[in-house]
Amino acid sequence: MPSDDGTAAEFRARISTHILDTVSGDPARDVYVRLERRDSDGWRSVGEGRTDDDGRLRFEVPLHDWQAGGYRFFYYVEPYLGGDCFFPEITVAFHVHDPNRHYHVPLLLSRYGYTTYRGS
Repeated sequence: MPSDDGTAAEFRARISTHILDTVSGDPARDVYVRLERRDSDGWRSVGEGRTDDDGRLRFEVPLHDWQAGGYRFFYYVEPYLGGDCFFPEITVAFHVHDPNRHYHVPLLLSRYGYTTYRGS
């Protein structure tokens, strides 16, 4: 991805998520997801976006922000599930132990529940 000055910026796309609607069996499209990293001042955003037509989102995290430590995904699912859903927002916190490995965090979603796990 080019930077503002036209040069190539260095990124590590080493983390992704995939949201599946377990009721319909379809990918959850256009869901807002924010990736945050914990540092000495608390949580701060290192990326955000919306899931694609396949319910997937890959983050391109700058090298200086991608390191071992605490991270979390914030999923804003209410617009996708509707105003009467039980969990309008879902936060999934996890640890990155080896920043050279790929991390994939799937979310299986329904109106009244969710499940997540470490994928590959």
